[in-house]
Amino acid sequence: MSHLPPDQRTADRLAGRAPEASTYAPEPGTGDGSLTDDPAGRAPLVLNNRSVHEITEIVCGYAEKSPGRWWLPLFGMTASIAGIGQLMILYLIITGVGVWGLTNQVDWAWDITNFVFWIGIGHAGTLISAILCLFKQQWRTAVNRAAEAMTIFAVICAGIFPGIHVGRAWMAWFLAPLPNSNWIWPNFRSPLLWDVFAVSTYATVSVLFWFMGMIPDLATLRDRADLRLLQNPHQARLPFTPFKPDALRSFIYGFLSLGWRNSSRHWMRYEKAYILLAGLSTPLVLSVHSIVSFDFATSILPGWHTTIFPPYFVAGAVFGGFAMVLLLLIPCRELFPNMKDLLTLRHLENMSKILLVTGMLVGFAYSMEFFIAWYSGNDFEYSVFAFNRALPIWLHEDGAPYWWAYWTMISCNVLSPQLFWVKALRRNPVVIWIVALAVTIGMWFERFVIIVTSLHRAFLPGEWHMFYPTWVDILTFVGSCGIFMTLFLLFLRFLPIFPIAEIKAILPEADPHGHGDQGHGHGHNQAQGPGSGGVGHGESVVDSSDTDSSNEEEGR
Repeated sequence: MSHLPPDQRTADRLAGRAPEASTYAPEPGTGDGSLTDDPAGRAPLVLNNRSVHEITEIVCGYAEKSPGRWWLPLFGMTASIAGIGQLMILYLIITGVGVWGLTNQVDWAWDITNFVFWIGIGHAGTLISAILCLFKQQWRTAVNRAAEAMTIFAVICAGIFPGIHVGRAWMAWFLAPLPNSNWIWPNFRSPLLWDVFAVSTYATVSVLFWFMGMIPDLATLRDRADLRLLQNPHQARLPFTPFKPDALRSFIYGFLSLGWRNSSRHWMRYEKAYILLAGLSTPLVLSVHSIVSFDFATSILPGWHTTIFPPYFVAGAVFGGFAMVLLLLIPCRELFPNMKDLLTLRHLENMSKILLVTGMLVGFAYSMEFFIAWYSGNDFEYSVFAFNRALPIWLHEDGAPYWWAYWTMISCNVLSPQLFWVKALRRNPVVIWIVALAVTIGMWFERFVIIVTSLHRAFLPGEWHMFYPTWVDILTFVGSCGIFMTLFLLFLRFLPIFPIAEIKAILPEADPHGHGDQGHGHGHNQAQGPGSGGVGHGESVVDSSDTDSSNEEEGR
């Protein structure tokens, strides 16, 4: 069925009188046109009456044209930050973990905080892609590709920290159960080893899921490059290389598209594989962070020894992951031309609602931790929450030195999402971005609070020590942020940001009754995409028309 209500606009479209994209104006009070509250129909998921051809042009244009003057300076800055992080890792390997701020008591601090933080960031991509795909939620098409990429890059950043935390990074292969002459085997009873298997499995499946979804779009980029080579065989070569730009694109995208020819057999195999991977990924979302939480929950340390950790960590991971998706994509809407047509205010509002729900789940977990600490009658457990975390030191002489970290966490994670109860605020991109930034900061502090405040004051007061991060600690984390952003910018520049086939499947043209729309006359030719429910095999991925036709705005 069509996603547009049977109003005058739809009637015009069906009669072939659809307005030109440039003359489209949203109805008053509906924001960009997607914030309609009319119960008679669903909000449009693609704005400006974009045709199938325009969707191809817009998405492929991001990978084929210059992204604008902002990209290269930003890429240089993030690459430099990533380089600093790699220098810190090299310095750590040369000198040892003594350059970190760890003590005998606080032997886990920033490294494991960063590990859990990045693992949490990596969860939203799989959630959006896999779970929303299984539930046939079509609004996922605007954000799933970027969120999946975010997952891969976050897991890469997460994998760095356990690797260097072991001290001798070159011996990290001992984590794998490989036969060796010393008969040294991993301790299979340790949740730290479970982490290795869970995270590596999650990373493998996430990469397969991400790559699988891109194959048709990579084939589209390959075919467009081939077509341009045929139309213009005398292209100038790239500086200092013997390659023509489109020849190089054709080779790389052709290699990655694995011989995709857009046949019905390919589509059938593709949809089956995609759904299978979605079904395989969904339990991994729940299992990976549950296993990460076992690192703490299976210990006897007050503040860690709690059974609420698995659901608490999963909710927190989804919470932080969605915040990072919003943090990345809202600036992209402003920087990339025509992206607002594909990533509408309705998409942002939906994710804001998820932030609100998961934020309340996280707030409930915080309160339950306090309740159980009091209700259990365990003085050590209660002291951790009352005197290690919540009670400010300026209110009580035995107060928590890290009270500022705890209340930063509460302010960012529990209080800031409450703004989304107001409809106008959860529809405002600036407010959403600020809240997403606050949540991202709050989620890092949540891991810091759990790990450091429980360790720095354990059972014996004689062993109490404060943890102070060193410049190596700080720059290593900043460097991991640089690695993440560098990889994400490369993704924005060279790979399709949106799933072209899936977006086409939610256009009005995909409706079998949409004959004659904008003169395309696609009729029963439905665009194809996993989770779309489409059955046909839509328009050719190669369009010989001018590739410059629909990117009206130049990148900034």
